[in-house]
Amino acid sequence: VQLQASGGGFVQVGDCLRLSCAASGETFGYYAVGWFRQAPGKEREYVAAISRGGTIKVYADSVKGRFTISRENAEVYLRMNALKPEDTAVYYCAARYTVAGAYYTSIGEYDYWGQGTLVTVSS
Repeated sequence: VQLQASGGGFVQVGDCLRLSCAASGETFGYYAVGWFRQAPGKEREYVAAISRGGTIKVYADSVKGRFTISRENAEVYLRMNALKPEDTAVYYCAARYTVAGAYYTSIGEYDYWGQGTLVTVSS
């Protein structure tokens, strides 16, 4: 599967953005999907994940209550509300072919990665 992340941009503190991860080449519904981010000078970190089928959604503590992950057909979205300067990063989506209900929160558990989309939150 090929992944394409989009939707990043330059926003102000408190603004919202919706990132999209579009898939091609396979039936995306068979995949668990995660969002990760990498801030300048820092390691890539987990943000949110959604299971195959979309029944389970999990979040990192740093974004819980502000970010929402969802999926529809061949796309997975990350709705980001109340953005903070510390949310500034390149955001990546990742996917793994898996069984129903499975989800993953570690970088090493994913097989496919998108190219990343930059989110900059200015104060």
